[in-house]
Amino acid sequence: MGVDPIIRARDVVKTYRSRNVVVNALRGVSLEVQKGEMVAVMGPSGSGKTTLLNCLSGLDSVDSGEVALAGKVLHSMSDNALSEYRARTMGFVFQAYNLLPVLSALENVELPLVLGGARPVEAQRRAAEVLGQVGLADRVSHRPAELSGGQQQRVAIARSLANNPAIVWADEPTGNLDSESARDVMDLLVRLNRENGHTFVLVTHSPEVSARANRTIHMRDGFIEDAGRPAMPSQASVTAATRH
Repeated sequence: MGVDPIIRARDVVKTYRSRNVVVNALRGVSLEVQKGEMVAVMGPSGSGKTTLLNCLSGLDSVDSGEVALAGKVLHSMSDNALSEYRARTMGFVFQAYNLLPVLSALENVELPLVLGGARPVEAQRRAAEVLGQVGLADRVSHRPAELSGGQQQRVAIARSLANNPAIVWADEPTGNLDSESARDVMDLLVRLNRENGHTFVLVTHSPEVSARANRTIHMRDGFIEDAGRPAMPSQASVTAATRH
């Protein structure tokens, strides 16, 4: 495509050992993701999907190989530097919404901003802004128990976007939702990708989710069987991505 990828993995190996059990989770995986792409990662249980996401995002270390994000090689960074880099440039969405039940939607989105050093007034302003982007401007004071599953996932998505990340990692983002809520959440992610230019990497079992991505990477037994055909993101997405 003539531009450097925002995500690049080369010959990544990850093995887990527990007593006498050895699991070869990733066996020399290489891939590239361009800025502004929405990529789905699919495969049967145990294929290495979540391990790949964790290694690409720096949540887990690799045994060998190299992962670089926006040209920064992760294994060359200290733990503190890597944690700060994740906080500044990445967002995370998980199947379990991971919302604090005693906090309102606004407070759940504010919290990582405040912990990251933002002034409380600015954190509150930004939290309200992203909750509005995900269609929850009228739910900011509601606690998780007062929200539907789809609404809770929208809060989690708002939280992932609060730091205006370059990359959003999502592990089964529709896994706990009914089909209608899942469609709504995917409509939201696709819109955010197109309007804001965030790069999305989605781990999913759902063909409906993968069909909405620019391309799908298929995994099996720790290998990439098919990396899909890299598709140029929409022009709106490319334009927005240049702001990150």
